[in-house]
Amino acid sequence: MKKLLLLAFTVVLFGCQPLTNMRPGDFLTAVGYASISEQKGRNEEEKQVRAMRASKIDAYRELAEQVYGMRVSGRADLLDQRLGTEQTSGAVDGVIRGAEVLRSYKVGDSYVTELRLDIQKMNRLRDYGEVQQVPEKRQQTLF
Repeated sequence: MKKLLLLAFTVVLFGCQPLTNMRPGDFLTAVGYASISEQKGRNEEEKQVRAMRASKIDAYRELAEQVYGMRVSGRADLLDQRLGTEQTSGAVDGVIRGAEVLRSYKVGDSYVTELRLDIQKMNRLRDYGEVQQVPEKRQQTLF
């Protein structure tokens, strides 16, 4: 009887403790890369800033692939029952909201950006409003 009470007390005592890491799968991470020397720019600093921005965009693309998947299309041509040209392409399309930059740093001739996305935060931000399309032509505003 004493063992049963001790077991029940232990379950009540430890069963209600908060967990420190409740949902480890709620975060997605992505890494983007860009070459510094391949960037256009007047000097090395401008090329580095462009590589920094390019690596961030690449990391966002990686997050979009994880959230929405990648659309892959392929094509193969036959001529006289012989395989001719083959083409494969991939595309990703989506809106990522609420991602945060964990680190951004230079490694050799490349710039690296690491992003983290909280899926629950992205879903909350999505609920705030619809995605607005950017007009193709800007209207002139007079003040």
